[in-house]
Amino acid sequence: MLNSSYAVLCTRDVASSAAFYREHFGFDTTFEADWYVSLRHPDAGHELALLDPEHSSVPAGYGEVARGVLVTFELDDVDAVAARLAEAGVPVVQGLRDEPFGQRHVIVRDPGGVLVDVITPIEPSPEFAAAYAEG
Repeated sequence: MLNSSYAVLCTRDVASSAAFYREHFGFDTTFEADWYVSLRHPDAGHELALLDPEHSSVPAGYGEVARGVLVTFELDDVDAVAARLAEAGVPVVQGLRDEPFGQRHVIVRDPGGVLVDVITPIEPSPEFAAAYAEG
């Protein structure tokens, strides 16, 4: 039986990355060391962890900073969140836009270089609507 699942992102500045997720997305810290921080969102219970890639728990040859990773947060009002993030100086990698597959989103970058895709579902185009499973 699967009890839990969460992403662990490697970052060279664990403290700054943890502060980013706490400040901008409301995560709480459940464990904190200088090399690892575990975060949980108080409303949804979602978890995320941050790890220094040079820590001894990372297998030799795999100590790389997360690249090519998108962390997605689905929220009720992406426009309001995008405005708040921009006002706070969070680097915007891709501005707000609607996608035909059913998302309005903005993509920002966390202090460790991980892309954060903030989305609000919208009605997909008919072409994509047929691809969704019922329910």
